[in-house]
Amino acid sequence: MDIFDAKSLKKSLKINARALGIPSGAAEAFIERTIKDVEKSLHRKKLITKQDLDRAIIKELKKYNADFAYVYQNRDTII
Repeated sequence: MDIFDAKSLKKSLKINARALGIPSGAAEAFIERTIKDVEKSLHRKKLITKQDLDRAIIKELKKYNADFAYVYQNRDTII
């Protein structure tokens, strides 16, 4: 059983990457690695909150592109 809906997350991240002008090949690599590493880091936890999930995603995205992480972090706020 998946911890989160990886397909939905992937779609959302692709939209954000396109909006930032990140080349599609690089964005795809960032997204795949992010999802894989998030699943690995949260695998041991029995109870996962939305904040835990968001924090893990942002941490992984920062490794590849700080702007990408920032947009994901502030996706529900008006800027």
